Amino acid sequence: MLDWGLVIFDNDGVLVDSELLANTALVESLGSFGVVLTVEESMQRYLGSSLESVRQSICGMTGKALPREFEERYHELLFRAFSSQLRTVPGSDVTVETLHRLSVPFCVASSGDHVRIRRALEIVGLLGCFEGRIFSAQDVARGKPAPDLFLYASERMNVEPQRCVVIEDSPAGVSAARAAGMFVIGFAARTDRDTLYQADLICTSHQEVLATLLRTWGK
Repeated sequence: MLDWGLVIFDNDGVLVDSELLANTALVESLGSFGVVLTVEESMQRYLGSSLESVRQSICGMTGKALPREFEERYHELLFRAFSSQLRTVPGSDVTVETLHRLSVPFCVASSGDHVRIRRALEIVGLLGCFEGRIFSAQDVARGKPAPDLFLYASERMNVEPQRCVVIEDSPAGVSAARAAGMFVIGFAARTDRDTLYQADLICTSHQEVLATLLRTWGK
């Protein structure tokens, strides 16, 4: 019998349908500074990664550090796309609102910074469900695939790591959750399920995710 005490959601690709928007903005912003990638390459390399991880990767590839203006340019492009195109991942609003109504503990732990996470959740109408329970890669020394962010979230929510279940759509996020000693549901609605092979369980829709969570909590 699983003894979960906390649900930890990733944001991009799990709650909000932002992965394509984010990687398109990343490719365009990198191009502004002479780094040429396709959106497909960006998705393969950086899905679920923090901007600091992207910085380190690009420096390793090119031998040059990205300028400080990189983040500013990226967020300018991203928020412009968010304002007109961002939607929830189908069914994520029902999952969150159902857990909220049933008082199942949950939070969000994302590689995005706090401004980005809050902006995204506000646009799709989910911010109110997560107030006071938003954790960002900004809060820790190392972002995903390191376990730091998930361990920080469990500590702040006062639930032992082994009693946390993480919903993740990226290989980096799945690796981070496994390293934290947490149960991982790989969310393969838009991600190739084969890349989430480290997950304990694969779900392809929020209907499956919600049914799994409600069985555990006996709802």
